[in-house]
Amino acid sequence: MKVQPVSEVKNPVRTDQFQLNKPQTTFITGGIIVAFLLGIYLVTTQEITQPILLLLGLLLGYTLFHARFGFTSAFRRFMSVGNGEALRSHMLMLAVAVTLFAPILAYGYSFFGAEVNGYVSPVGISLLVGAFVFGIGMQLGGGCASGTLYAVGGGRTVMFVTLLFFIIGSTIGAKHLPFWTEDLPSFAPISLATSTGLGYGGAWLISIILFGMITWITIVVEKKKQSPKMASVPSEKGWKRILRGSWPLLAAAVVLAVLNALTLMTRGTPWGITSGFALWGSKIAALIGVDVASWGYWQGDNAQALQASIFADSTTVLNFGVIIGAFIASAAGGLFKFTRLNLKNVAASVIGGLLMGYGARLAFGCNIGAYFGGIASFSLHGYIWGILALGGTFIALYVRPLFGLSVPKSKDSFC
Repeated sequence: MKVQPVSEVKNPVRTDQFQLNKPQTTFITGGIIVAFLLGIYLVTTQEITQPILLLLGLLLGYTLFHARFGFTSAFRRFMSVGNGEALRSHMLMLAVAVTLFAPILAYGYSFFGAEVNGYVSPVGISLLVGAFVFGIGMQLGGGCASGTLYAVGGGRTVMFVTLLFFIIGSTIGAKHLPFWTEDLPSFAPISLATSTGLGYGGAWLISIILFGMITWITIVVEKKKQSPKMASVPSEKGWKRILRGSWPLLAAAVVLAVLNALTLMTRGTPWGITSGFALWGSKIAALIGVDVASWGYWQGDNAQALQASIFADSTTVLNFGVIIGAFIASAAGGLFKFTRLNLKNVAASVIGGLLMGYGARLAFGCNIGAYFGGIASFSLHGYIWGILALGGTFIALYVRPLFGLSVPKSKDSFC
């Protein structure tokens, strides 16, 4: 059987995303106006942290889109053909993140006096099942949590379907979460810094060693499999590259780590995405008569969020910022354009969105809150999330073709 290299396999992501076009000035202007008006609204009605988080969200969305910084595609490339270029950018991102997070968490540095806490979550059946299910879902849904938001901002129509069912799945997961966390076995949260006696300095060193080992493993696997390289992406030259075209993955990795650290210092917790989806879905469910307030998920600290405006929720503001930032970035590259739907990719998006939403609630977060934020916070659950999501990705490689979705191939990989 003739096998195509990665660069020749049909990619479910739009090919016009990789061709530079004239800036869509009307869209750029519209995006800036929406961001400005939302910022004014937040300044006049919410705490000072909210407009700052909106700005950070805009920068996160802009960075994600311009670098095409993916988690879903990174896992898929490595599990299918052994290409670890994107995973190595993850390791750089995490290395910068732990370097910034360590002093922030150790000394409680924050901009507005908020108590600073990382994402350190329990390790149990809930995490194992949730991360594995999320790994399958992101490969069917066409993007992870951050990928869904920035793809929506970029105009990929099918990702609106993914987002809708992501919200539904997250809402169902919120309802079921007490069963998974209270009735099934789990260990208490484990921090490499505070649960082991290593302190933040020792935990930082162990983390850097682990990132180095993972980087080395990806290189060894690439050589063994003779993995094809990632296709180059056209870009502007010089300073124009900041605004248009593709950013290097390694540069974006550093920017994302810095922005996550700034988010931690602004609101007291790292960047997260999917708790906002559970809030949106639960509020809609409450409007149609569902007794959401009785759910265990919305007791205690979460109860106030359910009653307050969504604009008082910092994760919601970040999510809106990511979408708008990606929209402006796509328009700057002349790339915003709605795409066509077909039955198979809609079906994959429905299933993928539901699995991601449900899995994210069970696993205490997604690729951002659990994987990125968890590992940056020195939590063992972040590493376990990554391993189980890779396992889910492997299974999804056999499922994707059923929905007409491509799987990268090489001479030593899937035929």
